[in-house]
Amino acid sequence: MQEIELAEPLPPQPAERPLTGPLTSVNALVARWGMFTSVAGLFVVVAIVFFQVFGRYVLNSSPTWTESLALVLVLYITLIGAAVGVRDAGHIGMESLLVLVPEKIRNRIELLIHALVILFGAAMVWNGSVLGHSVASYLIPNLGLPEAVRYLPLVISGVLIISFSIEHIIALVQGKQVEPSWH
Repeated sequence: MQEIELAEPLPPQPAERPLTGPLTSVNALVARWGMFTSVAGLFVVVAIVFFQVFGRYVLNSSPTWTESLALVLVLYITLIGAAVGVRDAGHIGMESLLVLVPEKIRNRIELLIHALVILFGAAMVWNGSVLGHSVASYLIPNLGLPEAVRYLPLVISGVLIISFSIEHIIALVQGKQVEPSWH
């Protein structure tokens, strides 16, 4: 029988240093709480929908507020979760193309991407504020809350996306890595 030769192990890669500082500390805490809030909100939505189905099919009297509240909570869950995804680099990217270019060009492209994400976050803040202000005097049927409540998560998410993208830009400039919130 012939012995199989094992390939030599790869040399250890230098660990990228995590970014530290006050912005990172605040962003990590906010992102962690955003994740917890989104998960808790998801459980609340499941409970509300269960209550609505139970009321409709068992009690023959569906609560009127459940659908409106579930829809509002879905906005908060998805937009806060999306902002946390920006910080933790959980969003869709084209990294497979970026690995083909030299590192100097890759860093510039990544800086451009984060700058564009900041512009997108600013558009979310601006448009969410304008839309929320324009409907603030109206109430959500069955909830009695102002319609602006539907646009508040857009503004919050935009502010978080801007802050998280600034953190990524600082990390790129310093040659460090943003450590994900779940670490």
